[in-house]
Amino acid sequence: MDFKTPIAKAQGLGSAKTGTMHWWLQRVTAVALLPLSYWLLAFLSLCMSASYQQTLTWLQMPWHSACLAAWVLAAFYHAALGVQVVIEDYVPGEARKILSVWLANLVFGLLALTALLALLRIVVKG
Repeated sequence: MDFKTPIAKAQGLGSAKTGTMHWWLQRVTAVALLPLSYWLLAFLSLCMSASYQQTLTWLQMPWHSACLAAWVLAAFYHAALGVQVVIEDYVPGEARKILSVWLANLVFGLLALTALLALLRIVVKG
């Protein structure tokens, strides 16, 4: 016989653990990406119209390289959060879900690190 109340059964299971924080982080990164993406479009427009040296000089300004780094971090984190939701909803089996989420986070982390290292190399070496 089970004497636990429904709330006692639900505690520690599913979205009752971290669902709210995950939801908020996804919204915060989405809002952060709005102005950063506008800046990224301006940068891409510059890349199409300016010379290589002008683009390099523009990107080496601290504000512009910081905005690009912020966009990279926000975009990859937002993407990792979104892929995690898809994995949790559609991958069967708890072990496969956990492994898939870890693998997706590792891939997005490595991609973000690669992009940031490339940006650092451009900014430092020119």
